[in-house]
Amino acid sequence: MNEVLQQLTRRKSVRVFEDRPILPQERQQILEAAVQAPTAGNQQLYTILNITDPKLKDALVHSCDEQPFIAQGKLVLIFCADCRKWYEAFRIGGCEPRKPGVGDLLLSVCDALIAAQNAVVAAESLGIGSCYIGDIMENCETQRALLNLPEYVFPAAMLVFGYPTAQQLSRRKPARSPMDTVVHENGYRLPSPEELEKMLRCKCSQPDYRQWLAAFCKRKYNSDFSREMTRSVGQYLKQFEE
Repeated sequence: MNEVLQQLTRRKSVRVFEDRPILPQERQQILEAAVQAPTAGNQQLYTILNITDPKLKDALVHSCDEQPFIAQGKLVLIFCADCRKWYEAFRIGGCEPRKPGVGDLLLSVCDALIAAQNAVVAAESLGIGSCYIGDIMENCETQRALLNLPEYVFPAAMLVFGYPTAQQLSRRKPARSPMDTVVHENGYRLPSPEELEKMLRCKCSQPDYRQWLAAFCKRKYNSDFSREMTRSVGQYLKQFEE
């Protein structure tokens, strides 16, 4: 296994950081890697927000389900799916563009997330840890106001970076599902109940699988924050309706 594959296999989310700055040249390398990511039609359908204002970081702590380590991050980047800039360029250039639709949004979200993962891999190669914050999609109206996002710009992902503490480095990475439960050949195959259990058992933290599954469903899928994310994103999508 080469060094890149080792880093990808070893990488885990880091939420506790050393009190050690990320140097300007390191930040630049992470951002350069992000913008070199694969992109649909070379459009780079994203805008990256570099969050440096401590007050804004504190506000994001509260708007993203009270996660204090966000404010402690040495580099905080928000990857926005940006359907606005090309639309504006087309409009100003006299191209008579149609308004962005849901397909455009999904394509721009893909672009934004590919760029974000490039940043994660680059940071890992420098010994810098990272953590995705999906809650940036929650409370969408609040987030868009905090970040001054115009129409057709959506906060797809937030990343918090910093040098991991020794405890974080030694912490065991959560298990991933067996390969044969994740990779299907040539087409989707609906898993059987037995295959679903096989897929999830490695993540089960207690002897009783069904009890663990019910608790996980309540804590994650049926949670208030998950319902709010669905509501706020659904509300946001209305601007993309024809």
